[in-house]
Amino acid sequence: MTKKEQIGIWGGRRYYSLDCFLKKTFNKKLYKLSLDGGMTCPNRDGTVSYGGCIFCSSGGSGEFTPDRSLPLEQQIAQAKQRVRAKYEGEGYIAYFQAFTNTYAPVSRLEKLFMPVVMREDIEVLSIATRPDCLEQDKLELLSRLRKIKPLWVELGLQTSKPETAVLINRGYDLSCFEKAVYSLKSIGADVIVHTIAGLPYESHEDMINTVKYVGRSGADGIKLQLLHVLEGTVLAQMYRRKEFEALTEREYISLLCDMIAVLPPDIVIHRLTGDGDKSRLLAPLWSGDKRHVLNLLNHELKTRDVVQGCSLDRAEK
Repeated sequence: MTKKEQIGIWGGRRYYSLDCFLKKTFNKKLYKLSLDGGMTCPNRDGTVSYGGCIFCSSGGSGEFTPDRSLPLEQQIAQAKQRVRAKYEGEGYIAYFQAFTNTYAPVSRLEKLFMPVVMREDIEVLSIATRPDCLEQDKLELLSRLRKIKPLWVELGLQTSKPETAVLINRGYDLSCFEKAVYSLKSIGADVIVHTIAGLPYESHEDMINTVKYVGRSGADGIKLQLLHVLEGTVLAQMYRRKEFEALTEREYISLLCDMIAVLPPDIVIHRLTGDGDKSRLLAPLWSGDKRHVLNLLNHELKTRDVVQGCSLDRAEK
């Protein structure tokens, strides 16, 4: 298939976007409703370690979720209100975002997820979690949920470099991640992997190797997240001590182009940058204008004639 033909399939883009995937799969756009199931993480409460990952704020990855004390019905209503200016459709993705959403007894998880997945307005259930929180009884519950609605499970890999995994206090190794991907694929779940570009001390090659690793892992989707340094985190302390530098806009755009070039064409790119909490964002400040960043990326992809997968070896495609 030529680059021109591939761009046509992807709706004019040079990569397989989430928007393209949703329209192809559901014949319409769907919006995510970010929800908070009231979880924590095993590397925050002492089960694995304390303090969480060094980039993680007190709200986890769910800074944009509703108040966790609210019942889920109210959280869903609030989340719908938040996206109403952009979307007035009837189908949504229920996204359990904050912290580790399988870090609880199965009895609690079933009471949490089952009413949501049974709602007519919810077309996809998306659950963010850790690879080391997917015991067999939880996989069995996820399998039952998958038989009701499409199920996405989002895993926070962040990096494939073992030394960086220790530095950021991730708390599990690559074999654990690989086992989780295999187990989730075996029950029919779509696996979406989170990566972070710009982690301390990582080289351009390290970051490209992480994306290549995800491409070989069997994952269905990937989130290419820029590292945000947020006030109140260990990472912010390191940044103030000048232990590392945040990526510049130019560096990030170039890096994204190289990452897209080595991703298999059938992996859905769910995110290309990210939304940091602007009230607490310490660096990089240029990342606050997401539309500008995406416009720069699209221009650079066209200028360099990059299409997703174009730098893959033939044996990898």
